[in-house]
Amino acid sequence: MPVDPHLLLAFVVTTVIAMVVPGPDMLFVLGCGMRGGPRAGLLATAGVATSEAIHVAVAAAGLAALFAAVPVAFTVVRVVGAAYLIYLGIQTIRKRRSLPDDTAPSTKRAYLSGLLTNLLNPKMVTFTIAFLPQFVDPALGRIGLQFAILGAIMIVFEFLVDGAVGVLAGRIGSWLRRKRKARRRLEVATGGIFIGLGVRLALDH
Repeated sequence: MPVDPHLLLAFVVTTVIAMVVPGPDMLFVLGCGMRGGPRAGLLATAGVATSEAIHVAVAAAGLAALFAAVPVAFTVVRVVGAAYLIYLGIQTIRKRRSLPDDTAPSTKRAYLSGLLTNLLNPKMVTFTIAFLPQFVDPALGRIGLQFAILGAIMIVFEFLVDGAVGVLAGRIGSWLRRKRKARRRLEVATGGIFIGLGVRLALDH
């Protein structure tokens, strides 16, 4: 077996706990689902999962050492990611009155937003670098394959948990959008979530 079974069991348990606890990814997917419906929630989840696959590849290649060698790179990426989230939040609030009644906002950007939001969070890269190696056994060899297996498991759980949150939020949001005042408040709440995540990312050292 390419992965130590005991380490694999510990990894699965730890990953499930980490995924169930609400974090930035889940809140972002929640906001997308509430605003754009179940499909937007799933697309946002797919974007987040894609970025995590990239993070795993970066971790396996050891490229995250760049952040340790050049601290300013970490800061620049963090600030850009935070600015993007705040921009999304402001745009969501500004456009709340321009949407026709009983319609959901476009979902075509949900995937890209999920991808960029998570990709521009250097904390996720450093987390992956710190987390995955704990469950890799060098004695078994094929380090890259072990990273790939663990990363695939993490991405599957990400999609299952956040995807379920996105779909549920989308169904609730669809119901709320049928009520005009509730829809306006929903847009403000969603924009507030995005802005809050951006501020948190900017201030998180």
